[in-house]
Amino acid sequence: MDKEAIIKYSPFAVVVIALIFQWNLFVTPEKHEIMRRELMTYVSQNYVTKDEYRSQKEDVKDMKMKLDKIYDFIILGKK
Repeated sequence: MDKEAIIKYSPFAVVVIALIFQWNLFVTPEKHEIMRRELMTYVSQNYVTKDEYRSQKEDVKDMKMKLDKIYDFIILGKK
């Protein structure tokens, strides 16, 4: 590139570099690790794992079956 092109486009380059730093488009590894830990903490506090979900789903099915048996016993009378 010639010198005139560099001088012509240098203000744009400075603005782009300033915006990159101002908007934190590139993150340092330390900040990335901090944000990752915060996200993992949030996820572990607010969401359940697939195993816990399956276990609770089975518990709900068992409770439903027991309630059905109780309703049948009440409606049909003692056997």
